[in-house]
Amino acid sequence: MNFSSVYIEDEIAETERVTDILARVGDIPRIRIERYGEIFNRAGQNFRLQKQAPALILAKKHGKKVLPAPEGYGFEQGSGFYFSHMLNCLYDCRYCFLQGMYRSAHYILFTNYEDFMHDILGQSAQAAGNVFYSGYDCDSLAMEPVSGFCNSFIPFFGNRPEMTLEIRTKSTQVRKLLEFDPLPNCVVAMSFTPEAAAKRWEHRVPAITKRLLAMRKLQQAGWPVAIRFEPVIAEPEVENNYARLFQQVFSTLNGELMHSVSLGEFRLPKDFHKKMVKLYPEEGLLARETICSDGMVSLAGGGAEMMQAIESRLLTHVDSSRYYRCA
Repeated sequence: MNFSSVYIEDEIAETERVTDILARVGDIPRIRIERYGEIFNRAGQNFRLQKQAPALILAKKHGKKVLPAPEGYGFEQGSGFYFSHMLNCLYDCRYCFLQGMYRSAHYILFTNYEDFMHDILGQSAQAAGNVFYSGYDCDSLAMEPVSGFCNSFIPFFGNRPEMTLEIRTKSTQVRKLLEFDPLPNCVVAMSFTPEAAAKRWEHRVPAITKRLLAMRKLQQAGWPVAIRFEPVIAEPEVENNYARLFQQVFSTLNGELMHSVSLGEFRLPKDFHKKMVKLYPEEGLLARETICSDGMVSLAGGGAEMMQAIESRLLTHVDSSRYYRCA
């Protein structure tokens, strides 16, 4: 992975983790800064332009580090939380809400992992059996060779079986996970759309076949794996496209050993959608007729009937006890 430069906050510049990361990013310009907001939050940035040559920002996360998961996000309703050791994603999916959320396309890597762990423990102490989702504001594994996320968080959750970690990703970077003994309380969840949708809208994402092979390695090694079929985007032949995808997935992976499987329709906050339309005025997906309800935008032509039809096909491959609908 290539970065145009690396910005380093003064407060964490001399820490061991930052030193290790800098050794892995190679010989690129290094700029010291006081706080990441100087770069990431400044006005007048163009997300689309920056995405062509993003920088890496190494920073310390202050404030709340563990937040309640959005309603309907995960498989454990009512007790889910998410934490984001990164902001922004190496991939460039045209439907991704991050394009409407942030001014900047630069990648932020918060290196104070121990502070995240402290807050996770504090949250878990309030109620047993919590699920913690990593991968809401980033792809948890895509930058693993640089971030060393697994080296820190896999042993942490391995020593705390009462908590569950879900690592959500589109990456094939599973080598580090395979160096560990599988954890029954660590779920690796891979997101998929049908091949036609992936080719049109999922730029820089590894091919479906490569991602499935990575998931098969994990499943065969004993890791709990999950599949997230989202976002479901309404278009002609969508049901048949998903039928083919389901066949491909479940001929590669063992559905009976699957931790969970979900479907989720394409939806965006209204303000995010508006920003993305301005960023990509030529993108047909964002120019399509939409329906707005409770501040959320979805595509005309989708909705309950489409989702039920796709769901029916999915449930021929996997038991309903392993399935949930992502809101």
